Parts: sequence; structure tokens; C-alpha cells
Amino acid sequence: MDQPEPAAVAPGAALTGLEPDTQEFLKALGSPTRQRIMMLFSQGAELSVGEVAERTGISQATASQQLTLLRRGRIVVSRREGKTVYYRADRDGAVAALTELQSYLMNCC
Repeated sequence: MDQPEPAAVAPGAALTGLEPDTQEFLKALGSPTRQRIMMLFSQGAELSVGEVAERTGISQATASQQLTLLRRGRIVVSRREGKTVYYRADRDGAVAALTELQSYLMNCC
């Protein structure tokens, strides 16, 4: 039997995966808890870890861990005011990750 020909790759095209930042973005989206947290930041809301914990019904430690993963994924950014850390959506980070993901999918699929 004849074997199918492998898909042609354009000369000079790199066979690379997604950038690490975009991989972190996708990981951050993978949790229903983090998805719920993301929705808290709609309309430009800025919230402390305690506020996130209270609104989602999780402990402050868990909220802090989840927010760290969201920050690594470029979904939220943080700022410190005294002892309190506030988080808000990182629109630019999310758009950058989505742009790379779209380009990747257009080239691979």
C-alpha cells in the first residue's frame, strides 16, 4: 500500500510551537475557577485578593495562587498599594496571546 505524502512545509519555515507566554495563557484558561475569577474583572474592575476570594467563595490562599497563574498567563496585572495587592484585567497581554494563537492555528491547521 502507498503511504500518504507528509504535508509540505514551506522552505525556511520553522517547525515551532507556541511561545512560552502563550502556553501560560492557555494553561491559565484551563481552570473553571480561574475562568470565574476572570469574569470578576469585566468592565475594568480592580480587586484585591481578599475581594476575589470573597466573591468566588474560595480561600485567600487559593485566590492568591489562582491570581498568580492568571498573571503568568497575561490575563491580569497587579499593583501594590501599601500591603494590599490589586488585580485588573491585562487586555494587552490577552490580545497578544490571542494574536499569536490565531497565527499559529492559521499556519498549522
